[in-house]
Amino acid sequence: MTHRGATGADERDGDGAGVMAAIPHKFMTKAFKEVGCTLPPAGRYAVGNLFLHPDEKVRQVSIAAVERIAQSLGLRVAAWRVVPTNSEILGPNGRSREPIVMQPLVITQEDQLAEQEFQRRLFMLRKRAMHQSAPDSWFYVCSLAARNIVYKGLLTPAQVPEYYTDLRDSTFETHFALVHSRFSTNTFPSWERAQPFNWCAHNGEINTLRGNKNWMRAREGLLQSAAFGSQLQSAFPIIDEHSSDSGAFDNVLELLVVSGAMTMPEAVMVMVPEAWQNDTLMPAEKRAFYEWASCVMEPWDGPALFTFSDGRYCGASLDRNGLRPCRYYVTDDDRMICASEVGTVKVDPKSVLQKGRLMPGRMLLVDTLAGTIVDDEELKLQYARQHPFQQWIEEHQIRLEQLKPSNKLADIDDMPVSRDKRLRAFGYSAEQLNLIIGPMVLGGKEPLGSMGNDAVLACLDPAPRLPYEYFRELFAQVTNPPIDPIREKIVMSLACHVGPEGNLLEVSERQVQRLSLESPILTDGELAAICGMADKYPGWVAHTIDITFELSEGAGGFAQALDRVCSEAEQAIGNGARVLVLSDRAAGPQRVAVSALLAAGATHHHLVAAKLRARVALIADTGEARETHHFCALVGYGVDAVCPYMVYKALAKLHRENVLVGFTVPELVARFRLAVDDGIRKVMSKMGISTLQSYKGAQIFEALGIANEVVERCFVGTASRVGGTTLAGFAADALAMHSAAYSNSNAVPASLGDEGEYNWRRGGARHVNTPATVSNMQDAVRRENKAAWAAYTAEAESSVRDCTLRGLLELDDDDTTHAIPIDKVEPWTSIVKRFCTGAMSYGSISKEAHTALAVAMNAIGGKSNSGEGGEDAERSVVHADGSCARSAIKQVASGRFGVTSNYLADADELQIKMAQGAKAGEGGELLGTKVSHDIARTRHTTPGVTLVSPPPHHDIYSIEDLKQLIYDLKSANEGARVSVKLVSEVGVGVVAAGVVKALADHILVAGHDGGTGAARWTGIKYAGLP
Repeated sequence: MTHRGATGADERDGDGAGVMAAIPHKFMTKAFKEVGCTLPPAGRYAVGNLFLHPDEKVRQVSIAAVERIAQSLGLRVAAWRVVPTNSEILGPNGRSREPIVMQPLVITQEDQLAEQEFQRRLFMLRKRAMHQSAPDSWFYVCSLAARNIVYKGLLTPAQVPEYYTDLRDSTFETHFALVHSRFSTNTFPSWERAQPFNWCAHNGEINTLRGNKNWMRAREGLLQSAAFGSQLQSAFPIIDEHSSDSGAFDNVLELLVVSGAMTMPEAVMVMVPEAWQNDTLMPAEKRAFYEWASCVMEPWDGPALFTFSDGRYCGASLDRNGLRPCRYYVTDDDRMICASEVGTVKVDPKSVLQKGRLMPGRMLLVDTLAGTIVDDEELKLQYARQHPFQQWIEEHQIRLEQLKPSNKLADIDDMPVSRDKRLRAFGYSAEQLNLIIGPMVLGGKEPLGSMGNDAVLACLDPAPRLPYEYFRELFAQVTNPPIDPIREKIVMSLACHVGPEGNLLEVSERQVQRLSLESPILTDGELAAICGMADKYPGWVAHTIDITFELSEGAGGFAQALDRVCSEAEQAIGNGARVLVLSDRAAGPQRVAVSALLAAGATHHHLVAAKLRARVALIADTGEARETHHFCALVGYGVDAVCPYMVYKALAKLHRENVLVGFTVPELVARFRLAVDDGIRKVMSKMGISTLQSYKGAQIFEALGIANEVVERCFVGTASRVGGTTLAGFAADALAMHSAAYSNSNAVPASLGDEGEYNWRRGGARHVNTPATVSNMQDAVRRENKAAWAAYTAEAESSVRDCTLRGLLELDDDDTTHAIPIDKVEPWTSIVKRFCTGAMSYGSISKEAHTALAVAMNAIGGKSNSGEGGEDAERSVVHADGSCARSAIKQVASGRFGVTSNYLADADELQIKMAQGAKAGEGGELLGTKVSHDIARTRHTTPGVTLVSPPPHHDIYSIEDLKQLIYDLKSANEGARVSVKLVSEVGVGVVAAGVVKALADHILVAGHDGGTGAARWTGIKYAGLP
């Protein structure tokens, strides 16, 4: 297991390791006898390992609290045992936070207490003790149960039995052992984050964690349990806010099982379902079970291997994509060995009766009481047949088509699209209509851009900007892989159930009484049908909330409108509303729209905090949303569906004006929705998320330039590291856009401008690269013109200062007290040897440009980077004049595009491209018209065929796989330095620390604005950070 974990700079500091086992009754009898206590029969007592503070006074406070809470639950702590440990083997990091490990012996004060009730009381004891403990008490419960016990710590796997001498005792007998080794890449290692947890151990990443936590908190308002009664409230919050993704999963799994609502295998099926939506071969009963489960809870989505045990059942389950390895053996002495890969435990091949690998979405389960291996299909059909799920769905679930929505669009006025005041008030530009929306409907997908993003950041732009433009989409790198929305589309789904949820802690037909949507994008007719569905389905009352305010209220009206919207939403739910529609249709000359994103985010979080969000569907009826990123942000911050009515009006007008021809207006609307759906799948895939249900409310974004007051009100839990625009600032932007549209109502309306957001325009949005900088640079180089060079540098510095965060950095050059003598400074000939070009592949730029860069860098002793497009071996030849076009740095992005043994061997540095700044989390696209014979030969592909790359290293499923690739590259070229390219996003420092542990020699963190390859505009504009 050692290579599956990681160590710090001191090899004695592991990232965490541990073992779960059955409580060894024989050993515990002996151990507690030494402290003067006689054990009851097995199963009539509970033992667990608790981390406590080394300070005696602090420790006694924790001990007293546990004993007091146990007493209140009808339990008694009969004895405490200090677990013997060997601190000498710890490294400095582990020793700095080493706790005292103690075992309480907990017994019941009732003679005939049922096992399940004993388990529930132990659950309440642990929950209350954890909630009541002070943050600085170091108090943590590794496990406290009647069947299982967990030994873990900030250790390596080999250190676990060395540290805990209990594990080396000959009387420590168990019928199962679950061992975990941690490789920390998304959180820093700590004693309590080591695994296993109470019920499970997890290898992988839960990408939807923030959403899962938010929805679980919202559901707490609906949770009812006859077994727990009123005591359940004291267990809230169910999820420990400071736990890792694995810990949060364990919290919910434990609740489902301990409450008696589900068995452990059934709970795992609900939380980590198979990819059932597009599987036509799945038995109808099982499909119905999974559809019921999707009404109960969103999937905990991401690449994950879950292993679990409650003492009787021991099992493993793989995520719907199968993005984690799991191999198993069954031997002739009735043992099953299941591990991350073959070879973890030495097994005589002659003793193996059966072996295989766990398949995507499948479960491997052993019933240790019956002594049998439970077949996956048989097990799941057994649960699927326990209740008439199919009948419940047919009788109680409402599908959108049953509402018979009209295809008729809302009426449009006579104003041409170029002079539509409402479009202008919502911030539309001619550039967006021509470059984004038009191609979306004609091509059925979002158009491509290239050459990176050099436009001014929204937070630095003096012109008014929409709040969406302040958000950056997060993406998978190293800790988990992006998925490929083209090749892996079968496991993806945009279907969602909306409306009031049922009680999670029961199984009933009431849970499927929800509205089913196949897409989050609604037409005018569909929204009207939903708003009027109470006529056909009594109780489904829809309430529309106006998210506009009076112009006369000024900037103060913006914040007041947010308060009113949240208050009205809560009141409407109290009055029985099941659907809330946040609408800005009332916007006009005297009413200003609050951004739908701010209104929706504030409402969603207000209802989550009030534990009301799970009682209602939340729909945004807005003229603001038109780009893929807008819809992703709305859904990501809790909206169930969006009706972008102004887009539909714009399409109808463009059709009327013969700009969009060849399709009817309903067809244009349908194609727009198709393009947005495709774009949402692309954005979800960058984070490795398969279902919209999991993406919704997951807040897979970082804010760039938003003040904390706005985040705390509208986007709780979102990282915003530089502060920035306040509510007053967003109010000023809303008023400015309104003024641009309506300030002079008697004059001819101003036409929609070409804002130059995507392409530079004089008087438009600022860009780093301008025609002036390009022409001056060319003039300076071609004619060695010093004046042109001075003009170029001045213009470039001004552009960088106006457009980027780094441009705001000022160097204090007035202080000369620390000046370095010039003779101490290296000559320029030494300095330039450290220079490297950016990675630009042959194909994204021409052969002439690619070759010229390499020749130039070799001439000064620097390094050029080949990019991911391969490189012709002939370029390594040194010419008679001493020039050479060989790239010293060769880039690897999976095993494609010209990666050969010769390519790897002929490099001074090998760079693993985990992500690219300009399109983080996705692969590039090279149009077939650019794939010449030379490019095709270099890339080992076919001329004229468009190359659509999967995401870089989407086959690197974990940090362990990256570690293996680094090792393989060093084996291919022992003399080369191995570099790993990451892209800036929140948490990249922790990821980089993990990559160092994987033995990379060099790490490059790229910014969001670079890159030459083609990709969807959403990825270029809204992924990655400075």
